[in-house]
Amino acid sequence: MTSKVFFADIRTGHRENLHDKLERLLAAAGLPQVVTKGDLTAIKIHFGERGGHAFIRPTFLRRIVEGVKALGGKPFLTDSCTLYPGQRKEAVSALTCGIENGFAYAVAGAPLVMCDGLRGHSARRVTVPGEVLQEVDIALGILDADTLLCVSHFKCHELTGFGGALKNLGMGCSSREGKMEQHSNVAPVVIAEHCSACGACLKACAHDAITFSGGKARIDDEKCVGCGRCIAVCEETAIKIQWNEAPALIMKKMAEYALGAVHGKEGKTLYVNFVTQVSPACDCYGHSDAPIVADLGIAVSLDPVALDQACADLVIAAQGLVETALQDGHAPGGDKFRGVYPEIPWEVQLEHAEKIGLGHRGYVLVKLSPKGKGW
Repeated sequence: MTSKVFFADIRTGHRENLHDKLERLLAAAGLPQVVTKGDLTAIKIHFGERGGHAFIRPTFLRRIVEGVKALGGKPFLTDSCTLYPGQRKEAVSALTCGIENGFAYAVAGAPLVMCDGLRGHSARRVTVPGEVLQEVDIALGILDADTLLCVSHFKCHELTGFGGALKNLGMGCSSREGKMEQHSNVAPVVIAEHCSACGACLKACAHDAITFSGGKARIDDEKCVGCGRCIAVCEETAIKIQWNEAPALIMKKMAEYALGAVHGKEGKTLYVNFVTQVSPACDCYGHSDAPIVADLGIAVSLDPVALDQACADLVIAAQGLVETALQDGHAPGGDKFRGVYPEIPWEVQLEHAEKIGLGHRGYVLVKLSPKGKGW
């Protein structure tokens, strides 16, 4: 089977700017059928990290918000807490970061809501027909929304080769425990020299997995359930996740979490990928390195698998830029993702997502024609 992926390149003129092209893309791809009057509409984005700049510009989110409002929907911008210590490890810091990066109501026209609550634990287990997992832990703000618009910055990623709609769904819509489940299969570890023995982790642990010995915290692997609460409360960043899961297994888990994120939303999801500033690493860093290809455009689809496949193909077909992190595959047709991360089998996320029924890798690319000339 094939799905339609609607695409607008980056070219603009006095007749139509890129915001206007985005509006036409949304209408053609099915936004009027996805959003109905009164729908609480989650627009899942990435707030970006302080110091980064490759995340989607907030003015594009405003145009999406306006489109939802015009249909009678009630949009809100949402993101989830990070598993690792940083600017977005809990709601207060994450929302502050989002506002500082331009996603304030005054700019985007919608309130900001952390979909996984104050500390990343507001979630519900969802049953999925997975190969690796049978249940996934999805943020309540995603599950309780009537409609989901998954708006993603398509770029390279050090664990999955690239990050697009599937990663925004799987990682971005999961709880802290869900992120832990995807990234690791063992308990966090305490870096003793950083531990100040403040006791915050001890108070946060609901499973008696943390004790103190020799003035330092210790985690009992047998008792730890991998919820990640201790990581969130440690101000000394002494507790670290053990990044020990193989990339292929991470991607399979991520695809199964993505399936859980859209649970109960048949016909109520739409996916938007910005293939712009295709940076060599995730937007979770406090910096954004030079893009590996020129800006290509915006793609929209009802099928996240087809969308990510189409965007991957567009990046591969592009000319790679020199003096960037891209080390190989510069010529059109060269594998840009392996050109940055040669050991990452990025196709796994697409293959597995299709296998479990999230969408289809086959697609038809429908290109936006100049305004007034149809499709």
